Amino acid sequence: MPAGHPSRQSLRDKTIEAWLPLARHLAQRYAGRGEPADDLVQTATIGLIKAVDRFDASRGVDFAGYAIPTILGEVKRHFRDRTWSIRVPRRLQELRLQITEANNTLTHNLNRPPTVADIATHLGITEEEVLEGLEGARAYNATSLSTPIGTDGTTELGDTLSADVNDYDAVDLRTSLGPALAKLDERERTIVTLRFYGNLTQSQIAERIGVSQMHVSRLLTKALAKLRGNIDADII
Repeated sequence: MPAGHPSRQSLRDKTIEAWLPLARHLAQRYAGRGEPADDLVQTATIGLIKAVDRFDASRGVDFAGYAIPTILGEVKRHFRDRTWSIRVPRRLQELRLQITEANNTLTHNLNRPPTVADIATHLGITEEEVLEGLEGARAYNATSLSTPIGTDGTTELGDTLSADVNDYDAVDLRTSLGPALAKLDERERTIVTLRFYGNLTQSQIAERIGVSQMHVSRLLTKALAKLRGNIDADII
């Protein structure tokens, strides 16, 4: 119908109402990820409205085939733009979603957790980019400084923060860390990054890179020794 037709608005409203169950169904796919169900349904409904307003039947695609990716795209943008505790570049936000989807797909296809190399090959990117995406994903959720740590639970995370504003030695060490890491070989950098930035256990790292846990332990010990030597040489 032309834009000024008196029945257009009524039919538009009926169309949106008729397809609302689809929007609710798609919103349920993202339940349990930290967002209220009502917000997800509202976001999916916005995607449905956009699909109704933009649909062009002359292209030969049925409405469901057009509406589903439009609604899912709206929900994904909601997570990308609204739910990060710390703002990171959009490239890393989108990379996190790609890595998550790749991890789910590969776990099903391989019957095991995928390694960094598996994910990189699946996505057509480098292992360093996968590690960058995993590191960026840590900004998705923030941890409260009141979180109890330790076996007795009497110490909070905030208690471990230094109160010394003149901690110049630590600044020197952090400055030296980047060049020292760059001198490690690719596998050593991967293991160190996964252990201390990805907070993975040695068993999880072993599964990611496809070696035994004992081998990861030996490689990690060797890499840390080289890292200390590189830092000491840089400071001297």
